[in-house]
Amino acid sequence: MRAWQKQVKVKGLAIHTVLIALGIVWVYPFVWMLFSSFKTNTELIASGIKLLPEAPQWDNYNRAWTEANFSGYFQNTVIITVATVVIVVLMCALTGYALGRVQFPGRKLFVIVITATMFMPKGYTILPIYMTIKYMGLLNSLPGVILAESSGAHVLFILLFMSYFYKLPNELEESAEMDGAGFLRTFRTVMLPLSKPMIATTAIMQFIWTWNSFFVPLIFTMNNPDLRTLAVGMYAFVGEHSVDWTGMAAAAVISIMPIIAVFVAFQRFFIEGISGSVKG
Repeated sequence: MRAWQKQVKVKGLAIHTVLIALGIVWVYPFVWMLFSSFKTNTELIASGIKLLPEAPQWDNYNRAWTEANFSGYFQNTVIITVATVVIVVLMCALTGYALGRVQFPGRKLFVIVITATMFMPKGYTILPIYMTIKYMGLLNSLPGVILAESSGAHVLFILLFMSYFYKLPNELEESAEMDGAGFLRTFRTVMLPLSKPMIATTAIMQFIWTWNSFFVPLIFTMNNPDLRTLAVGMYAFVGEHSVDWTGMAAAAVISIMPIIAVFVAFQRFFIEGISGSVKG
């Protein structure tokens, strides 16, 4: 028995060692970028994979925040991301509620069709979205970028909500109907509050996607650089004959820290939402 326990401990130690090594390899590029943001461009090129800078260059962050206009890009990104997350959560929750709780003709076919759209590259849909935003007169504006970002099926989130609402007991709706609540009131007062794990999962994932989005903000702010987001604003460090690598590293750290903070703050709800959808 002792020999068997010893083998299990040795096997567990080996697995943990491998996982720790893989974790270090996975995290190292971010750590390297963080320390590189405190170096000079000359030191960055000469230091290779060395982490610690000779003398911290805090001016890199000041240059990124002011000279490269990352203060403005940060504000644009916050506005676009928050508005997009709110729209996507509401629309996907409503769609998932209808698909999960209402039996209507063609429901299964509808689910199959929207699921098939997951395999369609986003580049194929950008032209009709662009023309729609253009006809609405919202090109080169924050509302135009928000509508473009929040458009699309968002099939993954719809299926998550649908699976979650489907397994809720019917007694909840029946009790709400007895109290005189209609379809939307039942959704707003009963069903939506119960779906907090799904809301958190959708909000976190959409937050990350929108915050890091490059293609859509680039297209829809082409003629108005002041409306650029953080991802598109990285262009500010690329000159005609040179690249400000340390300024770009500082800007990248500024861009990624809010994502890490949001995920750490809401990771419990994210895990609950994913595990709940899988169980359903």
